[in-house]
Formats: sequence, structure tokens, C-alpha cells
Amino acid sequence: MAELVLLADPIAIHFHSDGTSLAVDFHSIAALTSWLHLAGLNDPDLLTAESTGTTDDGRAYRRMNAYPTWHGWEFYAFATEYTDPAGPLDESTANRLAALAVA
Repeated sequence: MAELVLLADPIAIHFHSDGTSLAVDFHSIAALTSWLHLAGLNDPDLLTAESTGTTDDGRAYRRMNAYPTWHGWEFYAFATEYTDPAGPLDESTANRLAALAVA
């Protein structure tokens, strides 16, 4: 189990109180799909879902969920990526960051 979780490099892991399942949060969809492949969990019968949407504050996102099982353990794996491009920094912020970088 430790090797499987270490392959994941998740941003969060939560063990459920049922003692047989855990939630694993990834920083990107690519990281989630890579973990499924490296762990050998990406078989044709794997239940997955992909969706897009908008948060309450208007940010667009893509989300992927996967529900693999391993030796009786159920994983609830998910990743969310925000798809709206970050705008350029305003001049004041850029100048303050540059000053901070040379300090």
C-alpha cells in the first residue's frame, strides 16, 4: 500500500472511516492518469468520469474522477484543473515582485 500511495505523489490523502477506502487528490489530470498507469490500475473496466464546469466565482475547470480498486481497497481519486488563463500581472505587482527577488 505504501508503494502505491508513494507512486501517487498526491496533494491530499484521506482515509475513510469504513477502513477499506481512501480519497486521493492530485494536482493535475496528467498526474492522476500517470499514477493510474504506473500503479497498473488503468484497466479497461476502470470507472472514470470527466467533466467541465465553472466555480461559484466564475473560474472554468476540468475535473477527472477515477475509482480503482486494489487488494480490496477502494480509491476515490480525483484531480481538478482550472482552465482559465491567468492574466498578466499589473505593473505595480510586477515591480514589487522584482524588487523582492533582488532583495
